[in-house]
Amino acid sequence: MPARLKIVISYDGATFAGWQSQPQGDTVQDRLEAAVQQICGMRSGVHGAGRTDAGVHALAQCAHFDAPDRRFSPARWISALNALLPPQIRVMRAVYVPKTFHARFSASGKVYRYRIWTGRVLPPFELGRAWHVATELDLGRVTSAAHMFAGRHDFAGFAANRGRRVENTVRTLRSIRVRRVGSLLTLEFDCDGFLYKMARMLTGSIIRTAIGKESMRDIRERLSHPVRSANGPRFAAPADGLFLVRVKY
Repeated sequence: MPARLKIVISYDGATFAGWQSQPQGDTVQDRLEAAVQQICGMRSGVHGAGRTDAGVHALAQCAHFDAPDRRFSPARWISALNALLPPQIRVMRAVYVPKTFHARFSASGKVYRYRIWTGRVLPPFELGRAWHVATELDLGRVTSAAHMFAGRHDFAGFAANRGRRVENTVRTLRSIRVRRVGSLLTLEFDCDGFLYKMARMLTGSIIRTAIGKESMRDIRERLSHPVRSANGPRFAAPADGLFLVRVKY
């Protein structure tokens, strides 16, 4: 009898064309589905909690698939999958769940973290894992700009067009945590759902405000007039500083 398995995956997104399967792309979903098929002898779709773009990393992406039966324990599934996956992708945890569970539709929110290196020189081990902004950022301005996004807003002015219309662009950003340790600045977003490139665009506006390229008024205007702002120029921070930290259920 088919059994649904929930898995938590960590991956370095630098070498993949994002999470979502694509005809011409090597994606994390493609690799996972190929590994599941090799173990089961049959194709089973792997459904993720959300799409991450090319270059975006995950500490704890969540997904599910339907196994033919419960012959394998969750621990055995972890070992079998990791033996077939590239070292840049690792299944960290696995558990059998009810058939009503869905990695995407059962989720109540996600936490993303963006890493920014503000030192003059980017250490080689931060390459591909942080946005290098080689200037001393005013932490007060960063925090003030970040806190403007907290709460429930229409974020249409802080999202990119994926090629199809999104019916509802209202989201609740539960919290934004700003932290600096030495040259490393991190922004952590806890939201009930993210629009396409939303975390990167929020980060871009926060940092551009901190260095004087945007203003608090610009942020207020884009939040107050989301439809009009959606057609204007927008800036997204680079993908490689972004990490999916947690999916909430």
